[in-house]
Amino acid sequence: MEIGKKNWVFCDGYLPPKGDNPEFEGHEALMLTNLNDKKAKIELVFVFEDKDPVDGIFVSLDAMRTTCIRLDKPLGDKGMLLGESVQYTVWVKSDVPVCACFGRLDVRQTNMAYYSVEGYSF
Repeated sequence: MEIGKKNWVFCDGYLPPKGDNPEFEGHEALMLTNLNDKKAKIELVFVFEDKDPVDGIFVSLDAMRTTCIRLDKPLGDKGMLLGESVQYTVWVKSDVPVCACFGRLDVRQTNMAYYSVEGYSF
């Protein structure tokens, strides 16, 4: 039995600016889990409000493994950087069904906020 979906869309990407406390690193992350017995080849496509999409960001995920992709770091072979305060959507396209979730840690206030965003899967 295959577990997961081949397409996931997370619409609320918006990397928050850095906070005042350097001990806490605000970020967004995409968590992927492959619960199947075949390695997954995954493409990330970024869609923006005011510029053309960026595709061709590839990651692989071995069978029965999980990974966390920090979206505030350079992405893929292209080393793409999203930049702070840029509204975007990330579309996860996999050749094997995977499970995915998206989270954000916003440290602009002393009481910080972490939350995950539900994705649309198909």
